[in-house]
Amino acid sequence: MRTSVPLATALGAAAALAALLPHTATAPNPTGVPEPAPDTVVAVTGDAENGFEISYYDGSAEYPPTDSEALAECGEYDTRVERVRCRAEVRTWYRDLAVLRDAIDWAHASRG
Repeated sequence: MRTSVPLATALGAAAALAALLPHTATAPNPTGVPEPAPDTVVAVTGDAENGFEISYYDGSAEYPPTDSEALAECGEYDTRVERVRCRAEVRTWYRDLAVLRDAIDWAHASRG
């Protein structure tokens, strides 16, 4: 059987590349449930007045400014429209963080 040189070269390169790549096999998950993405939010604590902490599956966390700090920064915009838009975004952001916090708390409580 005769193969073309480019095909043989491509197959050889693919085999060499496969041998060089690190194997990323992980231990089988006994529950069969796939692991969440590293940036999955696992906990939200705090409140808008005192500040929130947003914890992620990979162990990292974010600490957004308090609502008063964020609203104060909105005052630095030049036009009234920009200031109003900023305030609306801040209120929506903190309202949604509180809803997310409550939803995660409810989900954890309903597990057992």
